[in-house]
Amino acid sequence: MSILVMIVVGLVVGAVAKLLMPGPDPGGMIITILLGIGGSVVAGFLGRSLGWYTEGAPVGFMASVIGAILLLVVYRALTRSRSRVGA
Repeated sequence: MSILVMIVVGLVVGAVAKLLMPGPDPGGMIITILLGIGGSVVAGFLGRSLGWYTEGAPVGFMASVIGAILLLVVYRALTRSRSRVGA
């Protein structure tokens, strides 16, 4: 899977992650989509390099969604802690 395909999949993954993890996001939908792209790229490279799945396997999409959700959780935690410090 090329990086371009992972980016396109990441757009979808970001939307799915936002649907699965509702609530206010400090960056809105654009940041969520960017986190989806990041989750897709990281999960794609990590999963294939560790031999968890092969290119094009359906589990790769699920791993991308999980990666995006994890990135979103970390992002929310970081932005929440920064807003408390400044308040």
